[in-house]
Amino acid sequence: MKDNKYTFRHSLSALAVSLALGTATLPSYSADASSGGIYGTAMSKSEVSIKNKKTGFTRTVTANVQGEFRFGNLPVGQYEITSGGQTKTIIVSVGSNTRANLKEENLLTVIGGQVSAIDTTSVESTTVFTQDQIQSMPIARSPINVALLAPGTVKGDSGFGNLASFGGASVAENGYFINGFDVTNIRNFVSFADLPFDAVEQQQIKTGGFGAEYGRSLGGVINIVTKSGSNEWEFGGAAYFEPNGLRERGTDVVTQAPITSSNIYSSYRSANTRESLSYNFSAGGPIIEDKLFFYGMYEGRSIHADSYGPDSSQDYINKSPMYLAKIDWNISDDHLLEYTYIFNENDDEYISFSNPVGQNYTGRHGNLGDKYKVRSGGDVNIARYTGFLTDDLTIAALYGKLTALDGARDSLPGSDCPLVFERLTNPSRSTAIGCWNSAAEQYYVPDATVGPDKDQRESIRLGAEFVYGDHLIRFGYDQEEFRSSHQGQTYTGGEYWRWHRGTGGTVNGEVVAEGDIYVRHVLRNSLSSEYLVENTAYYIEDSWQFNPDLMLYLGIRAEGFANYNGNGDKFVDVDNQIAPRLGFSWDMNGDGSSKLYGTLGRYYIPVASNTNIRASGAERTIEEYFLADLADQDPTTGAPTQLGAQLGGQNVNGSLISPDPRTIAATNLSPMYQDELILGYQTKIADWSVGVRYINREVKDGMDDLCSHQPFVNWASDNGYTNFDPDSMASCMLMNPGNNFGIALDLENNGEYTEVTIPNEYFSIGEFQMDKYKRRYDAFEVYWEKPMADGWFLQGSYTHAKSRGNIEGYVNSGLEQADAGLTQDLDNVLFQAGAYGPLPNDREHTVKLFGVKEMSDELSLSGNFLAQSGRPISCLGYLPLDTYQTELGVDAESFSSYGASSFFCQGQLGNRGDYGRTPWIFNFDLGVSYQPKWADNLTMKMDIFNLFNRQQVTEYSETGEIGSAAAPEANPDFLNAVNFQQPRSVRFSVRYNF
Repeated sequence: MKDNKYTFRHSLSALAVSLALGTATLPSYSADASSGGIYGTAMSKSEVSIKNKKTGFTRTVTANVQGEFRFGNLPVGQYEITSGGQTKTIIVSVGSNTRANLKEENLLTVIGGQVSAIDTTSVESTTVFTQDQIQSMPIARSPINVALLAPGTVKGDSGFGNLASFGGASVAENGYFINGFDVTNIRNFVSFADLPFDAVEQQQIKTGGFGAEYGRSLGGVINIVTKSGSNEWEFGGAAYFEPNGLRERGTDVVTQAPITSSNIYSSYRSANTRESLSYNFSAGGPIIEDKLFFYGMYEGRSIHADSYGPDSSQDYINKSPMYLAKIDWNISDDHLLEYTYIFNENDDEYISFSNPVGQNYTGRHGNLGDKYKVRSGGDVNIARYTGFLTDDLTIAALYGKLTALDGARDSLPGSDCPLVFERLTNPSRSTAIGCWNSAAEQYYVPDATVGPDKDQRESIRLGAEFVYGDHLIRFGYDQEEFRSSHQGQTYTGGEYWRWHRGTGGTVNGEVVAEGDIYVRHVLRNSLSSEYLVENTAYYIEDSWQFNPDLMLYLGIRAEGFANYNGNGDKFVDVDNQIAPRLGFSWDMNGDGSSKLYGTLGRYYIPVASNTNIRASGAERTIEEYFLADLADQDPTTGAPTQLGAQLGGQNVNGSLISPDPRTIAATNLSPMYQDELILGYQTKIADWSVGVRYINREVKDGMDDLCSHQPFVNWASDNGYTNFDPDSMASCMLMNPGNNFGIALDLENNGEYTEVTIPNEYFSIGEFQMDKYKRRYDAFEVYWEKPMADGWFLQGSYTHAKSRGNIEGYVNSGLEQADAGLTQDLDNVLFQAGAYGPLPNDREHTVKLFGVKEMSDELSLSGNFLAQSGRPISCLGYLPLDTYQTELGVDAESFSSYGASSFFCQGQLGNRGDYGRTPWIFNFDLGVSYQPKWADNLTMKMDIFNLFNRQQVTEYSETGEIGSAAAPEANPDFLNAVNFQQPRSVRFSVRYNF
């Protein structure tokens, strides 16, 4: 056995000599979103052949003078590699390269076994899981739950569904790929195309250091490669059952407000139920042996959940099937073609019930109400070609098309009744009254003359790679068009009413005596249209194998973003945003047993199509207040039939005419981008792989919308433009905070627009100045893995992280606002007061540990453990409009309708994170798997999630004030618990393959 100390010294010497002489070696890095690679050494100028053990796909190359060889762009799977009489079995993983040493004299052994090589050709921070690994562990069947096993990922706010935050980014800043096609929904970035989960062959999680091929993500990337057919016909089936009878009850929280029969709990979950059954069938095999293969999977579902409120309840049913079909055609050993089709249309069915009068918190369904469905999803088509033109030149092309409905929902009975609430019974909570369909939560009615909201993405990706000496050059182009149709809508019944009782404060600028009744009236309309987003990118990268032990990486990506309004006019047009990527990987011992690596890169994210809809669409809100008398309340609708004196004037926001595209975005707008630095070290210690890395990420030019107009009024006045009318501007405008604001203004109110630049100093109120977009993430990760050997494997990580800033990102978790890039964080400079601090996805300590132990030939145990510190807690209240009435100017009225969402709270200005953190979370999931000898290929498994039924608080109410901006009151349920860990549940599964 070689002395490790000597090997380390030898590597240092070799590195110094190579740096001096520039020794040429064959580059080995070559892996993309749906393939992998093999590299290594054999005898000089010998032939090296590989063969996919399932499909018969073969390739042969000749090693160079140094004996080095490489195979790139290989379909994932198991290969036999042969040269000089030696044969080895190699697993090719997605986005990774596997090392194969066919020189017997160069084999390094440690503790009696061959070292399993680390991928020294990659500078990325990645984790890969196979379907077998996923099935062996007790985790939920979702790509997100698999991604949450990787270091540096944390679960996002439950208000956005089941999503993950990568490296301090918001949950809306990730990229999702299936077989090389980007399936991220960029309407708001918080969804992606679904697929039958058991059809996943491998899943790669990229948490940092992506190469120039990747962009449009500031968080992480999830790459999925689906299963394919082989030369043997294989069939299979599986079923997964989660019974409600083995699910523990949720936790109720008693309200701190005055108790009434209909207001006992601020959170009521103990009566809720959920039961699910999922089953699938698959078949795969050769249509023509060694040439043409088919694989298909059908997945059926039956999910049934009941949720109960104080005086109403809801039944949820989902029986939507999904299926996947894939064709692989090995036209020849040099030309591969594959096609994937996924059907994932989803129908969520809801049935509403209302309790009999006087019966509250019954935990039973009452009187049957309405049934309705929410339709989402659609289908995905992916075609991909790979051509190995020579040993040194490979080309690839991909076309993908995704179509998906975006929560389509039909109008229900009650759509002609106005939306009416009252806060007379309980000032801290709005109670629905009248004939509108509150049980079905029908707040809006869509435009019946057009189809439902739909998204469509079409994408083309072209790429090539070739070897030139010791350089592996890869370059490519990708273009995507994302079309989002928006179905215009109004409030149900066309208007909104809410009844209040005065407290002696001001309402819309006028005093309302204590006890007097008044109403808030709002009209909101938006018009139907279709919106286009175009994103393009060119990239080139060079993986330079400087010497046998050192790989240097240089990549350049040029991004382009264009967004159009409903008339087809472009309002965001940004080209050639340069995103450089640098990296190195040093094979310190020359045998793949340890590496030192680092990356430095810049990453951009596009402007969401939701921005087109909200910022450039025709949308108007009119708000007004009136005194009223309860004697004039319509007994059916709950709305007033007669109004008293008006309180203040109308507050009008927006217009039913699309704003001039020159007014929607700053003329000097820069897309949001982030710089990232990673330094890491990974090594083998006996059978273990252990690594450490430091990650620094910082947003350098964030983007969001500004909805203030007084700064422009002030600038126009200071520059002598006395005819300027702020109503000629868009209601909100995209901008980079802290920068001077280039904008086109109608300075003379004559329809002629002039481009001007407003200094950032105008965006200030009192002592508060609009600051730069700030978000910084620093983390130190330790990760380890023992591959499956001797009947067990173990993997885990510890992450110490800090995420600080004044804006979370593309969403706002405190308000659960999913308007990507249009959160209210920058609507007015006052929202930035106190905003700097620990961000919602900041988890200072995270420990993950998971693995499998084979107890016998038939029985195995698996576990998944998580220990994680809590998220920060803030106090959110209303803007102090009275204090800043003069400085707000024309903005005062529009901001009076905002909810409790600033850091001005309970009479003082606080700071983000002032109120400590939620408690630590400890969670342990257990799996028991049985593979009986009496039935080959049969697996029965039981997974127990949250084995110890810990129901620690995961979220507190951060709403510190209720009422209105004119008359705020302390919220009695501030800091009351809102969400908890999911209670213990059990999943039974059976799988059989033949």
